[in-house]
Amino acid sequence: MYEPPNTVLERYAWVPGRRCAFFGARGGFSGALLWRVADAAGTYALKAWPDDMTADRLTWIHELLDEAQAAGLAFAPAPITARDGTTAVNVDGRLWDLCTWQPGVADFRAQPSTARLDAACRALAELHGVWAGAHRSAGPCPGVLRRVDALRRWQALVASGWQPRWRDDDPVRTPAAEAWGLLPTLAPPALAALEPWTTVSLPLHPCWCDPWHDHLLFSGDALTGLIDHGSIKEDHAAVDLARLLGSLLDHDAPGRAVGIDAYRAVRPLTDDEAGLIAVLEHTGHVVAATHWLRWLYHEERLYADRPTIADRLARITRTLCHNH
Repeated sequence: MYEPPNTVLERYAWVPGRRCAFFGARGGFSGALLWRVADAAGTYALKAWPDDMTADRLTWIHELLDEAQAAGLAFAPAPITARDGTTAVNVDGRLWDLCTWQPGVADFRAQPSTARLDAACRALAELHGVWAGAHRSAGPCPGVLRRVDALRRWQALVASGWQPRWRDDDPVRTPAAEAWGLLPTLAPPALAALEPWTTVSLPLHPCWCDPWHDHLLFSGDALTGLIDHGSIKEDHAAVDLARLLGSLLDHDAPGRAVGIDAYRAVRPLTDDEAGLIAVLEHTGHVVAATHWLRWLYHEERLYADRPTIADRLARITRTLCHNH
């Protein structure tokens, strides 16, 4: 079992009697590493962050999580303070943090229900309400701008004459080739759908920005964990709803209406904002396909678990085929 460095563990007062379980990347591809650490006081998630995480950003995220805790939102992780009073711990040039280990299982697809969908969307609305109360601003939706930039860069890459080279032994080859065949007809209309939103001013506030299936933990019908806080940034609520609904529901259109109604039961969402959810959901799958093709075959990033990437990309291409 891979133990975290003692120099990290010593930064926390509860180290004696600890028990550690290494979870590796826990299905993620950011380069972060995770341990479950337990002692007499409780169970915690110890995380080593990738190089692109900064101390200022991680501290800001922790402040937002503290606000959620103060508002009684127990599904959000609670950061733990180290001996020196910080929550973003730097050891040998790498950032670490320790948060409560959230209970529950990410099993919505195995056990879907209206009650669970309702709970997830209400929880998201409650979180947005807390953060919008203290951090409200306005402007174009950053999620829209990110997608537009990604699609323009994709089109420029393809226009340069680049195309992926497939290897026979690559487990990602089949879904990647299918995505490559779909993108010429899907990328231009996705860009066209997004561009009108680039000049629309919308209410902005901190959002989770990655509330997908594997980050939503349920105990029975209750949402008891919203995990992996590294993507939190200022955005529009539609970005979170598009990610959540698209991840949980696949092609279930009635379910989307149930989820949006559940969100609206907690905080307002205009019809135009609800329309943006649909735009973001569809274009998000298109952009995800371009990301994976670019990362794997243009930038040639190395990933140890390519079969898992193949499964994820296959799910994306099935959705693209359904919407094609």
